[in-house]
Amino acid sequence: MLLTVALIWGSSYAVAKQALLFYPVLGFLAIRFGLTFVLLLPQLRGAGRRALRPGLPLGLVMLAIFLCETWGVMLTSASNAAFLISLCVVITPFMEWLLLRQRPHNTLFLACALSLAGVWLLTGGPQLSLNLGDALMLAAALLRAVLVCLTRRLTAGREIPALALTAMQSGVVAAGCMLLGVSLPGGLPALPVEPGFWFGTLYLVLFATLFAMFAQNRALGRSSATRVSLLMGSEPLFGAIIAGLWLGERLGPMGWAGGLLIMLATLCTLGIGRQPAPSRAGDGAPVRA
Repeated sequence: MLLTVALIWGSSYAVAKQALLFYPVLGFLAIRFGLTFVLLLPQLRGAGRRALRPGLPLGLVMLAIFLCETWGVMLTSASNAAFLISLCVVITPFMEWLLLRQRPHNTLFLACALSLAGVWLLTGGPQLSLNLGDALMLAAALLRAVLVCLTRRLTAGREIPALALTAMQSGVVAAGCMLLGVSLPGGLPALPVEPGFWFGTLYLVLFATLFAMFAQNRALGRSSATRVSLLMGSEPLFGAIIAGLWLGERLGPMGWAGGLLIMLATLCTLGIGRQPAPSRAGDGAPVRA
């Protein structure tokens, strides 16, 4: 199940890139997260109401993540997006150090050096050409790390159902994108009628979010958090392979070397104890392209 989730998340970058051919970013996000919110709305009853207070600030951070991430996917290659967003795993322990005063393991400094070398190779090496899309993906990775730490701080000691928190965050993202969309000159265009857009959007809602959360929570109850994270660390590799097979994107030898260095840094980070594993509080599955 976890390898299936990694495959789905790897494919989500290519799916989102295709969907954005039919509709602008703000409208696409409003539809995607609006549908997610409607499907999860029953989760906000009873104990789920505890998600309302932390869900607002966490939803605003998630809104910033998806604005950076979705525009980034549109402006860079799907394979670059998949590798760059995985830097979140390396950044998160350092964000814990900054925000939660928890010093990272010494091995993380090696992982950070590997990941920086990987980004350098992936974005051109000696002919470094970090485009706007790559920069937005790096910003999204940083914001993901902030979201994980903030989620831990706001949900510590509180039994908040994961799906209820996901519902609240999805509602905030949908409402924020809708407000931004209608406030722009000309507003949002009419809803797209192309089947490809709706198939892609439903795929992201049903599989990249809902199924992924179910699989993560089920696996965390039957396996260690480290094993869960390691299995799902193959997401960038799946993303690059699918981008090549479906979109015809091609990474050169330098790009593959950079991507593999980023994956190696991620695996180093996940294997040393204080890994940013997906949590039951809802900071895993929703934050995906």
